[in-house]
Amino acid sequence: MSKPSHRAYVVSTPKKEGDKGFWREVGVIWPHKSGNGFDVVIHEGISVHGRLVCTEPKEKDAEFEARIQDQIREASPQS
Repeated sequence: MSKPSHRAYVVSTPKKEGDKGFWREVGVIWPHKSGNGFDVVIHEGISVHGRLVCTEPKEKDAEFEARIQDQIREASPQS
């Protein structure tokens, strides 16, 4: 199984000018095999609204990878 190519974040609007927005990871992204799109998987239990930003992962994280594999298993149809 392939690994996600990007992570998805919701970025809040800063309350004051000059402040930075708060970035909250909300999911992961896999490119389609055809190269013509992406699947975005939002973490369970998260409500998403506002600005969504997708970036390449900066670091490999064992806990992050384990969460992704759990989500794949949960999203897969049970036989």
